[in-house]
Amino acid sequence: MFKAPRGTQDILPPQVKYYQLIEQKAEEVFELCGYQRVETPTFENAELFLRGVGEGTDVADKEMYIFEDRSGNRVALRPEGTAPVCRAYIEHGMHNLPQPVRLYYITPVFRYERPQAGRYREHHQLGAEAIGESDPALDVEVMDIANSLLHKVGADFFLS
Repeated sequence: MFKAPRGTQDILPPQVKYYQLIEQKAEEVFELCGYQRVETPTFENAELFLRGVGEGTDVADKEMYIFEDRSGNRVALRPEGTAPVCRAYIEHGMHNLPQPVRLYYITPVFRYERPQAGRYREHHQLGAEAIGESDPALDVEVMDIANSLLHKVGADFFLS
């Protein structure tokens, strides 16, 4: 009998409605604040992530799913959302757009961690990136968006 791989979970119909609610509220908040959704590949060149976290670190050595594809390229399943968004920003010439460019993502991510309560090897992440300016007010803006989202989904008890 087959089972879901260790560290993963099936999201069954009773739980799906909560995922959909959070995604809907996140889209509303992000778009109201001028952020646009971006979708990046599930896997990327492994160097994209290794450059940020550094080869030989625990994240690279123990937590990333890195493998060679049939062409011998080293690829990694997406362990986080920021690096692929930055890669897309550069690759697609978004630096030529009015700055900052405000992007958000809602995506599955993969980390080879020891499964335990509330931690999975495959889970979902949402995030916002304001790229192209170094104004600290943008950091405050993203924190305010997170606060608004927590409030909208009724999870503002995390803020106390």
